Amino acid sequence: MMQAEEATTPDDILLRIDELATHFRTPRGLVKAVDGVSLTLERGRTLGIVGESGSGKSVLARSVMRLLPRRNVNSTGSVRFEGQELVGASEKVMRDAWGPRMAMVFQNPMTSLNPVMKIGTQITEGLRHHLKIDKSEAGATALALLQSVGIPEPARRLREYPHQLSGGMRQRIVIAIALACGPRLLLADEPTTALDVTVQAQILDLLADLQRDRDMAMILISHDLGVVANRTDDIAVMYAGRVVEKAPTAKLFSSMRMPYTEALMDSIPRMENTPHTRLKVIGGSPPDLVNPPPGCSFAPRCRYAQPQCHEEVPPLVAYDEGHEYACFFPVGSDAGAEALERNIAKPETKGTS
Repeated sequence: MMQAEEATTPDDILLRIDELATHFRTPRGLVKAVDGVSLTLERGRTLGIVGESGSGKSVLARSVMRLLPRRNVNSTGSVRFEGQELVGASEKVMRDAWGPRMAMVFQNPMTSLNPVMKIGTQITEGLRHHLKIDKSEAGATALALLQSVGIPEPARRLREYPHQLSGGMRQRIVIAIALACGPRLLLADEPTTALDVTVQAQILDLLADLQRDRDMAMILISHDLGVVANRTDDIAVMYAGRVVEKAPTAKLFSSMRMPYTEALMDSIPRMENTPHTRLKVIGGSPPDLVNPPPGCSFAPRCRYAQPQCHEEVPPLVAYDEGHEYACFFPVGSDAGAEALERNIAKPETKGTS
């Protein structure tokens, strides 16, 4: 993703998203949950999508997968997967794509699994439908899948129900179901949110190993930049339904430009901090997507914000090879430093720290 044109051929691009917008009609008005997102993902690579809750990450993933309800939801733009347009595609096209071509790991494994269906049945159902194999072969494949995701006593777990498993084991089951038919793209929507830190690391390591073994592309969604730091090739930062910065992972961490990215980075707990150090938070609240503020959506919370920010929407501009950001007073620039100094001189100015 986000490499020089001469370095990337059309055959390398697995997923291309162009100006994708997903809007919800509600009694309060139109919610622009995703508002003009453009991204590309190459085969075998990992794209991290980060941002606070409500920034549009999950809606973006579900829009790509076409898993949103039809009523009161309108998606426009383009999503091309392996050259095939998915926006407006028939239900049959999507049913054929789910499983063998693309799959998703959801945030909460307990609500992703059927509570009254045994684990074995939930895994073999997709195998038999897509791969057209018999019950015996599907059972053997399901057993092998549980072994591959590190489930202890896999034969026993196939006969159990979701409530009989721990949160970490349920998440591994969801991953096994997603990978059952060998998809070329896996969307992992905050797959470790409900897990403790130790299990979280195990799940992320598992996804990385499986991706490498299968040469699979992955979109890893998280609200935590620390989670995606060493597990992605590229990162897109979302705020208020838009991408506000995108770059190769190393570049984003070494030379971030968007103040929102900086604020997310500052909120990561540091090992070098002394015990009981107060965590940094981003001041204020995410915008109301029914009535967003004029100009830059992050301006009311931004410590760099100037009058221009409250009046104009900053476009995505190129900074370096593969690095784009949307800000008039970017971090690390002379304009950004001057804006910060002006705001520090005004005690009434509210900012992110």
